[in-house]
Amino acid sequence: MIEPDSLEAVFFDAAGTLFYLTKTVGDHYALVGEEVGLNLDAKKLDDAFYSASAQMPPREAIGGPRKNDDKDWWRELADHVLREAAPDVGELDRDNFFEVAYEHFAESGVWELYPDVVDVLKQLHRRFQLAIVSNFDGRLRVILERLGISKYFGHVFVSSEIGADKPDPEIFRRALKFLNLQPRNVLHVGDDPERDWRAATEAGLGIFQLDRSKNSLRDLIPLL
Repeated sequence: MIEPDSLEAVFFDAAGTLFYLTKTVGDHYALVGEEVGLNLDAKKLDDAFYSASAQMPPREAIGGPRKNDDKDWWRELADHVLREAAPDVGELDRDNFFEVAYEHFAESGVWELYPDVVDVLKQLHRRFQLAIVSNFDGRLRVILERLGISKYFGHVFVSSEIGADKPDPEIFRRALKFLNLQPRNVLHVGDDPERDWRAATEAGLGIFQLDRSKNSLRDLIPLL
């Protein structure tokens, strides 16, 4: 239940809520492959990415930031993807691929804003504290800057720095504590039923269930 009179802040998920990949993950991995001299199949890479992502073990919350801004976790994931989609690629090529891929996903043109984002953020920014709570790493701040929306957010909470991942509600509890906010005074906006809707609800926040096949961020405005 959203109670506008008591609302002090609005939290947002990032990828899938504010912006999206311009191509599939497999397409982007194939582009990276071309940069490092590898001929890779985008469809196989895409299938392997989602298969590998599902197999990566969930991470328990720890007391503070995780080592190396989670870069080692992404390296392990990329290694799994290449082993499955392109088993003939050697270790040196896999290392080279990963370093280029890691930088690639913070570059301009890789992510694109949904068309409703800027107008909604402009309106909400005047009335509420805005923050991001995302399963991402420090590259997110570069992405937000390049997309032109970092100015709307007072804080960006990423799982690599906060030491907890959605759907663990601890990530929301730590963001609330940092901002000295009560959960009943915060609304979380996200597109994932488990990572956003369930986790935020368990932490006591109100939620806006974004489902872009049925609604948009613009539907927030009349509610608030």
